[in-house]
Amino acid sequence: MGRRRLIAEAVCHLADERGLEGVTLRDVAARAQVSMGAVQRCFRTKEEMLVFALGHIGERISDRVQARLVRSPAQSAGTALGHAASEISLLKEEHRAEARVWLAFVAQAAVSKTLARTLKANYAALHEMFTRLISEVGESTDRAVPLDPQHEARTLLAFADGLTTHVLIGHLTPQEAHDALHTHLAGLLE
Repeated sequence: MGRRRLIAEAVCHLADERGLEGVTLRDVAARAQVSMGAVQRCFRTKEEMLVFALGHIGERISDRVQARLVRSPAQSAGTALGHAASEISLLKEEHRAEARVWLAFVAQAAVSKTLARTLKANYAALHEMFTRLISEVGESTDRAVPLDPQHEARTLLAFADGLTTHVLIGHLTPQEAHDALHTHLAGLLE
């Protein structure tokens, strides 16, 4: 693993434990087991380090989505859409820490234009993937009312993202969120 990724992992671990406000360059260096100078050579500012860490999380999620789609190449567009939405909603127990860190970044992006730009780019890529898959779903089903892939992709992305929050705060159990997601997807696939 490269030094920048090692540092990004340290940022994520600290953000999970303390929130982003608890992430300091000194603590990141200690957690990554590198010198402060090494952190400063990789990143000029804390914000630059946070932007890289956010991109790192986005890449991990995208890589998981792609890996899940590759494992089942003969699947329908609807199945692929379900797999992708399930992965980005971060409902599995093993993704709970990642979900907490993701939401910490979302909250910080509300006051950081730089983080907001990175987050928008991540969401735009997911929206594009959802739009493509929903277009394929629309082509493979006989619907009385055709799907609007752009609109449905926005709705699904916001819904899946919102489920993450509802699970983290305990409003929904992971199973309830999973069921809600699959009910929504079933409506798209009819």
